[in-house]
Amino acid sequence: MKTRGVHLQYSFQADGQRGADIQNPLFDLLSALRQHGSIQHAATAMGASYRHTWGALKQWETTIGEPLVTWTKGQPARLTPFAERLLWAEARARTRMTPHIEALRAELERVLAEALEGSHQVLTIYASHDLALPALREVASEHHRLHIDLRFVGSMDALRALAEGRCTVAGFHVPPLDNAHNLFAQALKPLLRPGRHKLIGCTRRTQGLMVARGNPLDLRGLPDLTRPGVRFVNRQAGSGTRLLTDHLLARQDLPPSTALQTGEAVEDSHLAAAAAIASGLCDAGVGIAAAAEQFGLDLVPLVEEDYFLVCLKDTLEQPAVRHLCEALAGARWRAEIDALPGYALHASGEVLSLTRALPWWQFRVPKDPRVVHQPAGKG
Repeated sequence: MKTRGVHLQYSFQADGQRGADIQNPLFDLLSALRQHGSIQHAATAMGASYRHTWGALKQWETTIGEPLVTWTKGQPARLTPFAERLLWAEARARTRMTPHIEALRAELERVLAEALEGSHQVLTIYASHDLALPALREVASEHHRLHIDLRFVGSMDALRALAEGRCTVAGFHVPPLDNAHNLFAQALKPLLRPGRHKLIGCTRRTQGLMVARGNPLDLRGLPDLTRPGVRFVNRQAGSGTRLLTDHLLARQDLPPSTALQTGEAVEDSHLAAAAAIASGLCDAGVGIAAAAEQFGLDLVPLVEEDYFLVCLKDTLEQPAVRHLCEALAGARWRAEIDALPGYALHASGEVLSLTRALPWWQFRVPKDPRVVHQPAGKG
């Protein structure tokens, strides 16, 4: 294949973009051909002429130096194996970059908003990856005069960013727990303090094993990940989902996630993990229901967890934080959550104390640095 450079650009339009899609005519064309099975039908779907679509296909084959479509008389057009690999590789790369693309677009929107309209409040949020928060950013911008500068990082990195003053609000998630003798408490307690921090209710979401449609390997729970030949995609160290996975594995006396993952199969977002499974590179990974739905996967539910936002107590009266709470309590945000699979509102917009929202917080974390696990069936 010929080596070709990648050039990025952006444009201004009357309406804002939802999500982090990056359009590229080659992959739009390949997707249409795979879906519709002929140049004529693909051209119609894209609103182009047959001649234009045919010419574009030939031009792309010349540019890349590889055939993209297999032609058999009397049979539908099919993508070559190379084109199929190319399409999936681009989808995985784009999905991996989703949090970074969203952050870049948010930063561009922020500086433009500051230049064009000084009445908007600006709020920086570092948060564990979540599919609902980009919708919250849109709701806040359109209806509450609040621009959210959203940066997706791992849960622990988000809380460290809050502690270091790099953001005003952080986002993290935690499963139901009975006491402080668990991985989550030992990770969270050094970074959050009752009386100093306040939680803001956000959502409750379902996490589970994402598997191919129809669950061909019949994976019914975490113990099945230990079966020979099951390829497991892990999440990056420091992410809330990695911590959740290890917590659930420990409760069932199973090996940690690093021992189960397949080689270097580690992704840094729910969507990237889902893309790895959908492309056939892996068989299973822990992720949220909305990510599984987006990539046509099945989900074996494991746990419902709470997603919280957190800020310092003395920032609650800042206008930007007040606008955030108003957006979370509003009808438009409720409508967005109702449309997301596996999500529900949970005390959305309410200011909560750590000990009220997380009753296990009152228990003391063991001084022994070794992890003390809960018995199976609790939490």
